[in-house]
Amino acid sequence: MRKTAPWRTVLTTAAAVTGAVGALALTAAPAQAAPAKATSLYAPSALVLTIADGESSATTAPQRAVTLDCMPGPSGTHPAAKEACTQLRASGGDFEALAADAGNTYCTKEWRPVVVTAQGVWEGKRVNYERVYANSCMKKVAGASVFAF
Repeated sequence: MRKTAPWRTVLTTAAAVTGAVGALALTAAPAQAAPAKATSLYAPSALVLTIADGESSATTAPQRAVTLDCMPGPSGTHPAAKEACTQLRASGGDFEALAADAGNTYCTKEWRPVVVTAQGVWEGKRVNYERVYANSCMKKVAGASVFAF
């Protein structure tokens, strides 16, 4: 005949195990994540710029793309990062207000559309810009050095 423990002993042991597991779970609970600390004194300014032949970035694939990071200093894969950052700062980050090329450039009026995009962050604000130029010459004149790559 098999001997069994009295129910009171079983319930007491079960309560002790449950309490120990509960206490262990409370002490092993993950800590709250600390808020992210700023790693820079400057608001971020990092962009991805693209150029494609066509009338819309949704229907064309980029032919060229560069990165432009302007804070704390000009960097990225843009070939003229310093000039591009200077022009963007002068326009207050407004791509429509970029200063046109002051040179004596004359463009034909042919329709070979070129679409440019800028996506990312400028001085802490989200940027999603797209513009279509009639041709690459018009892009060169109006886009200043920001889209000259």
